[in-house]
Amino acid sequence: MQVDIVSDVICPWCYIGKRRLERALALRPELAATRSWRAFQLNPEMPMDGISRELYLAAKYGSSRSARQIFAAVYAAGRGEGIDFAFERIRRVPNTLRAHRLIRRAALAGHGDGVVEGLFRAYFLEGLDIGDVEVLAALGACADLDEAESRRYLESEAGTAEVRAEEHRARRLGIHAVPCFILDRGYAISGAQEPEMFLPLFDIAAGPNDDNAATVTG
Repeated sequence: MQVDIVSDVICPWCYIGKRRLERALALRPELAATRSWRAFQLNPEMPMDGISRELYLAAKYGSSRSARQIFAAVYAAGRGEGIDFAFERIRRVPNTLRAHRLIRRAALAGHGDGVVEGLFRAYFLEGLDIGDVEVLAALGACADLDEAESRRYLESEAGTAEVRAEEHRARRLGIHAVPCFILDRGYAISGAQEPEMFLPLFDIAAGPNDDNAATVTG
């Protein structure tokens, strides 16, 4: 079964959704699932060097205090999945184009999952700037990518057109929020759903061919 995961690595619900998908797949060990990460930028107009998190929160939520109230649900959901979000460590909100390019390069080498997990951990737990080339190259090295080669790749424009095209396809399909999980033959589930919500679609996707696709939103 193919599972395409449309996400952005600065989306906390995408990190939670990753954990919940993993738990759902563990409930169906007989399924041979292949996961592919598809690019989506929550802030496609973000400057390439990013902006301070304080400025970002003020622009999006009005104040850091308002943001803390909104993120209370994220903290609680994260704890339930073993994720101890450390938003207070984050100093910059990055443009994620380079991160998505690194994921694409890693996926071609069979290390996509490792790089995605590393990016989530680096940003949400360690507060690292995952728009920075040096940070990204080091994270790639932790997932068995050559650090110098990753640095050269990220300093070029390689993979940029492909990542932008992938995001364009997602938006053309009507995806405007992430995470979104697309299973075999177009079955989709959006949002960081609880594992039990995935199971019916797993069963349908793994069953006989059916011309009717299903979508679950949340």
